[in-house]
Amino acid sequence: MLKQVALIALMGLSASAMAGQWQVKVGGSAIAPTGSTNVNNPALGEFEADSELAFTPSVEYFFNDNISAELLLATPISHDVTLNGTDVVRIKHLPPTITAKYNFKNSTGFTPYIGVGGTAFVAWDEKTKNDLATLDVKVKEDFGFAGQIGFNYQPADAKNWGVFADVRYAQISPEVTAKTAEGVTAAQFDLDIDPVIYTLGYSYKF
Repeated sequence: MLKQVALIALMGLSASAMAGQWQVKVGGSAIAPTGSTNVNNPALGEFEADSELAFTPSVEYFFNDNISAELLLATPISHDVTLNGTDVVRIKHLPPTITAKYNFKNSTGFTPYIGVGGTAFVAWDEKTKNDLATLDVKVKEDFGFAGQIGFNYQPADAKNWGVFADVRYAQISPEVTAKTAEGVTAAQFDLDIDPVIYTLGYSYKF
């Protein structure tokens, strides 16, 4: 799905290259997972990813006043994963996300918007500790749906500058495999993360 959304956005970009505008957004985000996973076979218990803060810049292209495509970037994000309340795994990952957006342009500097698209979860450098310290854990990359709602506000005397706030939802459930030192699979399951991302920041339109 992510590849299809990206292709549509690139095709629109090629068709409208002379008419559009670019916007760069620099923000800080609070990433709050909403999901958790109970592993019953083997009977391990409940796995849950914790909340984190992240620097999340993005690049947006406006095909016209109403239609745009936004690519969300981020510095690497680290999540602690708990098992029954105890930290057992630390995961670094990148969350590239692209959304096709509709901007409700009006005569004021306040522009609400909504967007839908796809997201990816690219994990690496998984480390185990405490109850799972003897296991080797690998987290597979995952792809899912992304939704977005927010607004951009540009004061009348600010020219190209503005401020924005938005909320995103990402449907992410990467596969987790835990193996013993001998290479025997001890557990394999999908970790439901499904984060809500709250972002505040500045925007600049070229």
